[in-house]
Amino acid sequence: MRIILYLGKGGVGKTTTAAASAIRCADLGYRTLVVSTDIAHSLADSLDVPLHAQPMEIAPNLFAQEINVIEEVREHWGEMQGYLGTVLRKQGMNKAVSEEMAIIPGMEEVVSLLHINKQAREGHFDCVVVDAAPTGETMRLLTMPESFQWYVGRLRGWGDTTLKIASGLLNRIVPDKDFFASLNNLIEGVKELQTVLTDPEVTSYRIVLNPEKMVLKEGARAVTYLSLFGYPVDAAVVNRILPGVESDATGKASVTVPSSDPYLRHLQEIQARYLGEIERDFYPLPILRSRWYDQEMVGLNRLRQLASDLFQEQDPSQIFFRGQAQSIQEEGEDFVLRLPLPQVELEKVKLTKRGDELFVNIGNFKREMLLPSVLAQRDASGATFVGGVLKIRFPPPFTEGQADGQSANS
Repeated sequence: MRIILYLGKGGVGKTTTAAASAIRCADLGYRTLVVSTDIAHSLADSLDVPLHAQPMEIAPNLFAQEINVIEEVREHWGEMQGYLGTVLRKQGMNKAVSEEMAIIPGMEEVVSLLHINKQAREGHFDCVVVDAAPTGETMRLLTMPESFQWYVGRLRGWGDTTLKIASGLLNRIVPDKDFFASLNNLIEGVKELQTVLTDPEVTSYRIVLNPEKMVLKEGARAVTYLSLFGYPVDAAVVNRILPGVESDATGKASVTVPSSDPYLRHLQEIQARYLGEIERDFYPLPILRSRWYDQEMVGLNRLRQLASDLFQEQDPSQIFFRGQAQSIQEEGEDFVLRLPLPQVELEKVKLTKRGDELFVNIGNFKREMLLPSVLAQRDASGATFVGGVLKIRFPPPFTEGQADGQSANS
């Protein structure tokens, strides 16, 4: 069983990439589900087939679905929402406000993932391909299992007397319902979900990019946060590469066939620069590429063409990379950022930190990183480069008056 999530900035081509991947998997004989967790559904438009809230077969071995979040919340949380609403009304809230407040933050995201996990657990499909929401929403979705358990833990210990009163009232009205059992079942489901989402043998995350500065930065931030929470990223996908823009085996990008039009030639040069940065900044992740087409990639046949360009002869359900693109470890009071790098000449490592950005220079090699807040609050004190891995040390925050933006050399 494989679960593959495509995420990235809005408009980079996540939906078409997810749909193309699912079609290739189905053509290879896997019973495949492609599903959208984005509230602004566009999967049906990409496939050019009407979709519903339940999986429907649209081609041999290929099923598609656009999750109805409202229905999923009602199924998984409806009873508990009524339960908590009663508790809140007994504390003086009006009915409308109490119903709204009875939904735990992130519930919409959690139930979407629970639905996907249910499909995996029940063995209906060999592969589930997820067209995820834009990066910010998806990162909130992926971090919700942990914070959701915290919320529910607080809920279970909150106002025991009031909860018992409300429970007694509801049990008299609906005697066949065990609301605490429902809550415990939901908690267990979320724990199981988190195990599945962090299992690299089951789940893979792929960052979808265009060769543009803002897209690159958001994608880099996504890789950082996915690594921080232990979610296995196995590839990056670069869409909409102009003709004549290529990269060689070393990752160096260039314009091999310049356009005769100055405007297009300028765009080629811009893309080559950012494609080179992608090759460098997303190392050691494999980079899957597709060109900029002269037609909309809509419908099964055109999506098959996209899949052929992206994967060549490869199976999209395979694991393209094992390991972590980066990781954070604790050593005493320090945090150590471990960053695999290509084989570069071992020279003095220069680090420059500005806010949540870290600039790494080793000889002619340069890399820019966006740090999670846990590291952005600290200064980098030094680095070592051993065995292809750069280790950057972040000691506890310095005393007041320490200037941000300083450089460190090792």
